[in-house]
Amino acid sequence: MAGLVDFQDEEQVKSFLENMKVECNYHCYHEKDPEGCYRLVDYLEGIQKNFDEAAKVLKFNCEENKHSDSCYKLGAYYLTGKGGLTQNLKTASDCFRMACEKPGKKSVQACHNLGLLVHDGQVNEDGQPNLGKARDYYTKACESNFASSCFNLSTMFLQGAPEFPKDMGLACQYAMKACDLGHFWACANASRMYRLGDGVDKDEAKAELLKNRAQQLHKEQQKSVQPLTFG
Repeated sequence: MAGLVDFQDEEQVKSFLENMKVECNYHCYHEKDPEGCYRLVDYLEGIQKNFDEAAKVLKFNCEENKHSDSCYKLGAYYLTGKGGLTQNLKTASDCFRMACEKPGKKSVQACHNLGLLVHDGQVNEDGQPNLGKARDYYTKACESNFASSCFNLSTMFLQGAPEFPKDMGLACQYAMKACDLGHFWACANASRMYRLGDGVDKDEAKAELLKNRAQQLHKEQQKSVQPLTFG
């Protein structure tokens, strides 16, 4: 794809895009380049809106090349039944597990999603929530500064369960980390803990600061909310 492209010229753009697809196919299937396959997925999704074909490439790149981000995206496809795939939460969780265990741009989010699925329980052999596994996946994601995982850990320790002892100290610790990462509900929970002295020393001033941060984060989130569109 040498030379400059005049993007005002329809024929040049068409030729450019066709060459791009050929090049991505070559990198993916001839050179066996996982990143080339992932670029091909981007092309199929973003340019052609061909999600069925994108699903096939993701499946190949995840299963054959063990490409972490492809496994994550394939898991999302199975989670929603996208790209002509039959919705399957168990297969989605297997894909997220592969992505979680192998470094990639989406590894942390894959660990969080896996935590959600085992926490829910539908993907588990007995169909029951597995709080221990959920905690492990959330912890891995939280250690990589994924705010929602830190918040979920806080909630788990806040609520407790027969096989998962309540621990208000840890609940506050994880709430504070999630708050620092910009999770407004975590700030609100931490504020209440400091106001009541629940799991921490009572501190009205800190409670007020956390309440104000929660309110500010909520306002910022409301401003940034855009209508969702699904391709």
